[in-house]
Amino acid sequence: MNKKKLLIVTDGKAGHENQSKAFCRALGYGFDLALASYPTRLHKALSYLIDRLGFVVDFPFKIAAAEGYYDAVVCTGSTAFYPGKIAARRRGIPVVAILYPSGYKKMNFDCILAPSFDRPQPYPNIIPVPVNLSVPDEAFYEEGVAAFRQHHTPSDRPAVAVIIGGNSAIAKMRPEEMRRDLDRVFALTPDHEHWLTTSRRTPPAIEELAESYPFDYKLIYSRDKFNPIPAFVALCERIFVTAESTGMISEAVTCGTAHVEILMNIKKEHSKFRRFIDDLERSRAVHVFDGTLGEANHKIDLAPIYERARALLKI
Repeated sequence: MNKKKLLIVTDGKAGHENQSKAFCRALGYGFDLALASYPTRLHKALSYLIDRLGFVVDFPFKIAAAEGYYDAVVCTGSTAFYPGKIAARRRGIPVVAILYPSGYKKMNFDCILAPSFDRPQPYPNIIPVPVNLSVPDEAFYEEGVAAFRQHHTPSDRPAVAVIIGGNSAIAKMRPEEMRRDLDRVFALTPDHEHWLTTSRRTPPAIEELAESYPFDYKLIYSRDKFNPIPAFVALCERIFVTAESTGMISEAVTCGTAHVEILMNIKKEHSKFRRFIDDLERSRAVHVFDGTLGEANHKIDLAPIYERARALLKI
């Protein structure tokens, strides 16, 4: 019997699932995945009511069967919160929610790792977290660097990276603004290598614009799915990243030594994503790029957060 394993109840979203996996790895546990879903939006809405009434029922959702012994359940995202809570109750084991479970009863989660930008209520089981969860794993980054060297041989010059995300509900990419920022990056770092990656969300017009610049290494996601970001984090002196890319920003401010510059494409001044950037800027983990280079390279240590979560879960 393996008593070092956690059950991840997942909604299948990579950004959520990766944070659950990071939590398990940080605590030194293996994990299995169980996919949860709701047949309709109405079923999901019912889960909020059922939870508030204190019932323990499996009716509103579907979840993949998971057999065996687990020390705790991990769930990330609104679709996973209630199924994760019920899966834990059925087994008589603790449950941790990653992200803020708005609408659900908070005190019957054993631990909640809530983003600071959500301004969570000060419950004793809530741990505010300034960034997305990740694990500073030396082996992971060594593998990433080795894989990157199969695509590009860095010179002796220091390197700067540009990481471009895409449009979202709160962010808009405009070619004229990206051109301005790329012109400034090249002008300010003439003695550096320049590396680029776009993402699955990057608009074609932005990819075309970025490709026109003389990057020493460039990955255009629409035609190449290799992930160079671990190498960028490990090797670069400075990283420029678009503001809506919270996962990539989180990785850059928790690992490596790079100064982090934010290319501000968030248009909603009072959104939680803007609060995320503002909080990191106050801690000198990032600098909002204004045509000058900042000195923000403070790295956030998540180890105390993981150990506090372990204590709450008693595992």
